Amino acid sequence: MAKAKSQNDNKVLLTKAGLKKLKAELERLQTVGRKEVSDRLAEAISYGDLSENAEYDEAKNQQAFIEGRILELEEQIKNAQIIEEKKTTGTIDIGATVTLKREGEESSHEYTIVGSTEADPIMRKISNESPVGMAILGKKVKDIVTVDAPAGKLKYEILKVK
Repeated sequence: MAKAKSQNDNKVLLTKAGLKKLKAELERLQTVGRKEVSDRLAEAISYGDLSENAEYDEAKNQQAFIEGRILELEEQIKNAQIIEEKKTTGTIDIGATVTLKREGEESSHEYTIVGSTEADPIMRKISNESPVGMAILGKKVKDIVTVDAPAGKLKYEILKVK
């Protein structure tokens, strides 16, 4: 028996800044992106025979990509659930900023737990669905967590939650 899909299966966890970023990208693609592709298509068509027109094929592929991304962004925005800023209870939840120290290392690192759409490891934004994110959700300062990572089992101490 097939399981009915609940409305929560489609929710996209975002911060207010993340939602704003998605809306800006959508706006840019709907205006500038579509116009640029339309101009490229018109130029490619002007070259004549479309059967062997690489510029036309490339413009059509770009158009398909942009339209697909627009649909994806519209769906994400429609299903956005804003991560509310909460007063810290000391327990790690989505939206929390956490300072972790990996076992065997001297330095510690600060990470913000975000939904998977906003994850950006370079900016130290880790997904709640990542191995580290899942391991620390619900934990508190001074807890030691073991993370099953591709590199093996890693241990982290939680130093600070804000």
